Amino acid sequence: MSQVTVDSNEIDIVIAAFRSDLTSFMEEWRPIFSRFHLIIVQDPDLKEELKIPKDFNFDVYTKSDIDKLVGSFNAAMFSGYSCRYFGYLVSKRKYIVSIDDDCSPAKDNNGDLVDIVTQHITNLKTPATPFFFNTLYDPYRKGADFVRGYPFGLRNGVACVLSCGLWLNLADYDAPTQSLKPELRNSRYVDAVLTVPKSTMMPMSGINIAFDREMVGPALLPALKLAKEGKFRGSAIDSLKKEWEGVKLMEELVPFFQSLKLSSDAVTAEGCVTEIAATVKKGLGQSHPELANVVDNMVAWLKIGKEVRSSVSG
Repeated sequence: MSQVTVDSNEIDIVIAAFRSDLTSFMEEWRPIFSRFHLIIVQDPDLKEELKIPKDFNFDVYTKSDIDKLVGSFNAAMFSGYSCRYFGYLVSKRKYIVSIDDDCSPAKDNNGDLVDIVTQHITNLKTPATPFFFNTLYDPYRKGADFVRGYPFGLRNGVACVLSCGLWLNLADYDAPTQSLKPELRNSRYVDAVLTVPKSTMMPMSGINIAFDREMVGPALLPALKLAKEGKFRGSAIDSLKKEWEGVKLMEELVPFFQSLKLSSDAVTAEGCVTEIAATVKKGLGQSHPELANVVDNMVAWLKIGKEVRSSVSG
């Protein structure tokens, strides 16, 4: 596999800002962030002006920007953790890397800073292998290849459109796990890349991910938000109170989506989201009012995205 070229002009780093003083966060990330354009979206509930150190290339978007672009009726869609999606909406570049303001850059086993942007873009520019699992991790990486028995007809792979990173220290555990294991930490850095197999479901955080905006951008949307969901990561007990309804709902949602089949007409991200919205509304909307709201958000998101793209092209 040839060396991947990382072109800074193709990349936006979207930062969800929940704290007014971003000085320490930005300085920690300066060796990486200083090479790229940053889209910083201020949580609409944050009233103080952001403090951002000099010598970064960035645009800041506030509540007034959100209201102006999407209207006050749709602005609630971008509150709390969901403010990052506004950054996805206004980006005009091919690739988006998403991160929050309470994250620090990891170091590898040699103590060197991990350049997550370069790794994400390398993943997105390297084929994925979802149809047949390679037991030697990423076969395109230097020092690796496809193992014996891997079909030659599948070795070209397919385009990769989403790259998901992991967390060290406080891993993204749910509230029940945090309650049972409050001291549990993830301290093992693993330098490996895997393709998630086709038809396999997985939990995905909006932090430390990257995606091809042109290919899959419309599918990265602010959908399900529980009634008690907030933006502050409190104690495990507080989290359990907020997340319990979601924990119960997942037991019903997973089988539903495992059986979901899209039509042959759904060949774009917009088409897939449209069909999923209709199917959820028909199958779950009446028994779960919160999912009816999700469907409304999905439809609204596609409409807003189309309007924003039209205004830019016009």
